[in-house]
Amino acid sequence: MSPDPITVHGMSTSGNCHKVRLLLEQLGRSYAWIDVDSANGGTRTPEYLARNPNGKVPMLERADGSILVESNAILCWLAEGTPFLPDDAWQRAQALSWLFFEQYSHEPYIAVARFIRGWTPLDSPRRADLPRLVERGAQALAVMERHLETAIWFTGPAYGVADIALFAYTHCANDGGFDLAAYPRITDWLARVYATPGFVPMPGVSDDVAARLASSRS
Repeated sequence: MSPDPITVHGMSTSGNCHKVRLLLEQLGRSYAWIDVDSANGGTRTPEYLARNPNGKVPMLERADGSILVESNAILCWLAEGTPFLPDDAWQRAQALSWLFFEQYSHEPYIAVARFIRGWTPLDSPRRADLPRLVERGAQALAVMERHLETAIWFTGPAYGVADIALFAYTHCANDGGFDLAAYPRITDWLARVYATPGFVPMPGVSDDVAARLASSRS
């Protein structure tokens, strides 16, 4: 029996949304995608807020109208029973710890710095936050670099949900003012993610970035 039809409401240039698209593509699962311009109020309409009162993307909707929100929760639900989510309870907890790290210690700095630099005017007062965001984001990247001294993936022995979650905003961290060249193990890991079967790039990340990361592994 084929899986129930699902619809994803998301912004294609959002790393949190691309996580979901990347896993769906790598699972080979069919889905409908509705692009939502969250940067210009698309998630604040009465219709959208009726489905997701938190007013954010991504939002996954099943055929029966049931809703699931929060990108990493969506990843875990989609990956259940697949190689992308470990069966072993301890290893699964380790993968979950990286998902929590991504949302608490990584995304609030690396993704927000990217948003401020890419989606706010040059005179925006939010740009005063950039030095602090870059400092805290660099700390998160350093934690990842250290992990990769003894491991090749974050999910466990194999690629999976934690790698997808961390990949989303790490691979475009340069957009937020981070120099990925300072993290050679992260750069190698990113290249490994690019080489996984079924990989799809995130719109807005230039081809030369993908080529540079891929070539760094060869």
